[in-house]
Amino acid sequence: MKRKIIAVLLFCLVILFVSCNDNNITETTTENTTLAESTAEETTTEERTTIPPAQGLESEDATAESTPGNTDLSSRIFYGERTGTDKTVTGLEALEKRAFTLPDKNKFSEMPTKLREHSYGVASDEKPHNISIANQQFFNEKGFDAICLDTKSGEKVLYLTFDCGYENGYTSKILDVLKEKGVTAAFFCTLPQVRDNKELIARMVNEGHIVGNHSVSHPDFSSLSTEKIIEEVKGFDDYMRENFGYSSLYFRYPQGKYSEKSTAVLNELGFKCVFWSLAYADWDLDNQKGALYAYETVLSRIHPGAVILLHSVSPDNAGALGDIIDTAVSRGYVFKSLEELN
Repeated sequence: MKRKIIAVLLFCLVILFVSCNDNNITETTTENTTLAESTAEETTTEERTTIPPAQGLESEDATAESTPGNTDLSSRIFYGERTGTDKTVTGLEALEKRAFTLPDKNKFSEMPTKLREHSYGVASDEKPHNISIANQQFFNEKGFDAICLDTKSGEKVLYLTFDCGYENGYTSKILDVLKEKGVTAAFFCTLPQVRDNKELIARMVNEGHIVGNHSVSHPDFSSLSTEKIIEEVKGFDDYMRENFGYSSLYFRYPQGKYSEKSTAVLNELGFKCVFWSLAYADWDLDNQKGALYAYETVLSRIHPGAVILLHSVSPDNAGALGDIIDTAVSRGYVFKSLEELN
């Protein structure tokens, strides 16, 4: 009898041991399954994450990407679609031409047409010159959509802009530097410039720079009638839309010559007029003084909110630009696009 009882107890112990071991196996298997599912989910997420092609550049997936910019006039930059076969030199579809009409031309008839020549003063000690401060105050008081100095951000920001009236081989070098440094700029071009250098202008668009309107024939805008003002900016814009699938509503006056009337007309057409608070005589090819001079001159005049005007024809600028950017950044400055202006 005792042997039977002992046998029964041993049997119960064996059953209990097997049951506990099965539970451990089940728990371990569940943990491993959960870990495997988690790892698979993370891997799948990583595989799904792709980097979209660069804005404006051709890609096998380009047609699947959303079109940069938009057609709402609250934006100042417009891009054509990436679908279809009839593409422009940029790879973007041509944009429909814009009317550029004024509902009431008579409202400008009494506005001052007196020539105003933009000046900026030589900034120093990382402070804008009083002339630039006064100019921006004038624009603000008149209610003009115009900028020569960013007085709103209160930060060490710089806006890099170039005037491009013709080409002599240095613009591509400037674009190389900007691409290397990850900086975008605005290039204000005349119609002959874009017409004669399509691939270069396409590169500006495709690399995210602003191609601004600098008019068809580079005239003194203070002397133009309202109709002629429209003709000058529309001629440039029409060509950009048709040949590049691109348009921007940033305008720079040729030679900085303007009037209150011309500015009001351009604002009514949707343009923001872009002046500058920092420049030097870099456009004079008979008086180039070397990259070191360009470097020292620009850096001695930088200040928070500066809109910098340089000319793309200057070999000095092309040679100094990389060092200018590096030194400015080391001093705490950030280069921003005009699109980031409030």
